[in-house]
Amino acid sequence: MRSDSDTVDSGTAGGDAAGAGVRVASLADLPPGELTSVEVDGVAVLLANVGGTVRAVRDQCTHEEAPLSEGDLEGDTVVCPWHFASFCLRTGEALEAPATEPVRTYEVRVVDGEVYVSRP
Repeated sequence: MRSDSDTVDSGTAGGDAAGAGVRVASLADLPPGELTSVEVDGVAVLLANVGGTVRAVRDQCTHEEAPLSEGDLEGDTVVCPWHFASFCLRTGEALEAPATEPVRTYEVRVVDGEVYVSRP
């Protein structure tokens, strides 16, 4: 489990909760192995709990804009539900064709059991 001051991935720091970002979920609502979609400033963001570490990427495949939150979580990789492109949740890198462009990653902080994501 991540501690209150741990961060995941890089991104633009948000302005809420003393710089933690935008509160998007409670950690208790995102058990390990789960994917969910949240909205941050009008942008769909995929949250994934990878063995207790929360990762966040744009919830849109770079191939044909499929919602990645409807895909499968395989380790620290998300597989697109439409054409099976895959992306690294740590870096956003496209790992499998047909996608060739990375997905945007966001900084994640867990503070007192609440999940915060940097603003898009």
